[in-house]
Amino acid sequence: MPGVRRRNGGGNDSPPGAPLWMTTYGDLITQILIFFVLLFALSNIDAKKFDMAMTSLQGSLGILDGGRTLTKKSFIEGGLVGENLPEGREERELRNLENTILEIIEENNFKGIRVGMDERGLAIRFMEGALFDSGKAYLREDARQVLDKIAPILRQSRRPIRVEGHTDNVPIHTREFPSNWELSTTRAVNVVRYFIEKHNISPRIISAAGYGEYHPIAPNDSEKNRALNRRVDIIILNSSSGSQEPR
Repeated sequence: MPGVRRRNGGGNDSPPGAPLWMTTYGDLITQILIFFVLLFALSNIDAKKFDMAMTSLQGSLGILDGGRTLTKKSFIEGGLVGENLPEGREERELRNLENTILEIIEENNFKGIRVGMDERGLAIRFMEGALFDSGKAYLREDARQVLDKIAPILRQSRRPIRVEGHTDNVPIHTREFPSNWELSTTRAVNVVRYFIEKHNISPRIISAAGYGEYHPIAPNDSEKNRALNRRVDIIILNSSSGSQEPR
């Protein structure tokens, strides 16, 4: 009849719009997103690891171009975490170690020691004379008392530790130390050996490095500045320090 359109086939035609499988697919994506939101809210998630996970998720599920990717920033801006994201657990741990060591230094009136954070982690800096006599690499008795107080903190932290020896640019030529390389390295090694042998710090987490005069913190143009460069640093390394060398 005129005005009547005949349909081909049976009566099982799908309604216009998205195919039915898209509904199931959308539910799956929603549930996975909720799972990630819960993980984020209940843990201190690392930004790089989170971004990597989201990228991997997008690739494996074939999320189409044009969609909005949820990142850590968008979670925060959306109010799921709060405007003031707390410090990461690692940084809090290092800050707590810093405060504990500063208290030990103050309580015992130790001199010539500086403590602070840098890009490698927590640095405990022993200035000239705090550990060794000039031109020597044998730990002084009062230096051992300082290390005895700090060692339990280092051992309990279970974090990787690097001991660095540094000198000024004045050459040394002795039978024991032909150059500043040997002097700086021997000093660092002696500190490491003391921690291992006296305080049972695992050799797997502590290392020694000697840098001679090649990483100064001040120009070697005066006795005052040269004294600043004669130092030993104990670095409690953070996870992102990698192979970073001293500045």
